[in-house]
Amino acid sequence: MVRTPEEALKATLAKVAPGTALRDGLERILRGRTGALIVLGSDRTVDSLCSGGFEIGIEFSPTRLRELAKMDGAIVCDKDASNILRAGVQLVPDPSIETSESGTRHRTAERVAKQTGVPVISVSQSMQIIQLYVDGLRHVLEGSEPVLARANQALATLERYRSRLDQVSSSLSALEIEAMVTVRDVAVTLQRQEMVRRISEEISQYVLELGVDGRLLSLQLEELSVGRGPGSDMIIRDYANASTDSDGIDKAVHSLMQLGPAELIDLSRIANIVGLTSGQDSLEAVVQPRGYRLLSGLKAVPRAVADRLVEHFGGLQNLMAATIDDLMTVDGIGEQRARTVREGLSRIAEASLLDRFL
Repeated sequence: MVRTPEEALKATLAKVAPGTALRDGLERILRGRTGALIVLGSDRTVDSLCSGGFEIGIEFSPTRLRELAKMDGAIVCDKDASNILRAGVQLVPDPSIETSESGTRHRTAERVAKQTGVPVISVSQSMQIIQLYVDGLRHVLEGSEPVLARANQALATLERYRSRLDQVSSSLSALEIEAMVTVRDVAVTLQRQEMVRRISEEISQYVLELGVDGRLLSLQLEELSVGRGPGSDMIIRDYANASTDSDGIDKAVHSLMQLGPAELIDLSRIANIVGLTSGQDSLEAVVQPRGYRLLSGLKAVPRAVADRLVEHFGGLQNLMAATIDDLMTVDGIGEQRARTVREGLSRIAEASLLDRFL
C-alpha cells in the first residue's frame, strides 16, 4: 500500500518515540557525544549504496547501537529496528540529488532517504540533535518537555474548538428541523469541523512523538473526540447538488482539507466547494437538507436504509412529517424499523430545539 510522506513520517516517529529501544539507543549516542547515521530498512537499493563495513546480523539493543556508533560509518537496521544488519558502512548516494543540508552526515542522510524511500536518522555530534529524513521530509526530534508544552496548548485550543463545534452543530440541527438553514450556517459548521479535525491531527502527531510520555494526552484527545457527530462528508452529502456522486463528495472533502488558514476563514470559499454559492450575497440563501446528517445519528438505521428513506421522501421536511405507515411504504422498512426512525427523529428534534431555546 502506497503511503504519503506524512504517513511515512508518522510511522517513523512511532519507532523513535520515548519508551522504544531505538529512542533509548539514540539518547545514549547523544549523551556519549558521538554522531551516528542509521538507516531503517534494507533492500536492493540500500545495498547498492553501501560500501565497505561488515555484516553482523545481531538482535538490536540500545547498548549495541551506542557501541557501533563509536565507529566511523553508517549502521543499517531492518525496518522495525529489531535487528542490526550492517555497521561501519560507507553510504554512497547519488550526488546529483538536491539537498538543503551542509554537513556531510546530514547531506548523506537526506540523499539516501530520497533515493531509497527508506527512513534515515542522523545524530549530530556538534549540534547534539537527532534528525529524521523520510520521503523528502525532515523532522528534528525534541525532548518530551517542549513537545508536551506545545501539546497542552493545542489541547486547550481543541477544547474551545470542540465547544464551538457542538454549539453550531446543535444550532444547525434545530434550523434544519425548522427549515430555516442558510448557506452561512452550513459553511460555519463545515469550517468548525475542519478546524477541529486539523487540531486533532496535530495533537495525534504529538502523541506519536511523545510515546510513553503521551499516554495522558492520548486519553484527553480520545475524550474530546467522542461524540463529535457526523463528519464533513455527511454534511456535504446533505447539501451538495443532487447529481453529486460519492467521488464528488470525496473531492469536496479533500478540497476542504487543502484550504489554507486564510482560505478557511472565507465562508464563501467553503460554500463554493460544496456548490452552494458563487458569491458573498448567496450566504444568506435558505437551503434544504436531504436528511442524511440527522439519519446518521440513528445507530439503528444502516446507511443503505437511510439512502432509501431520503430517496423516497426527497428531503428532511417530508421525512419529519412522515407517519409510521408512510415510512413502512419504503422498501425494507418494517413496522419496528419505521417506529425506530419516527421516534429517533422526534427525539433529535426535541433535543435540538431545547438546546437552542433554553
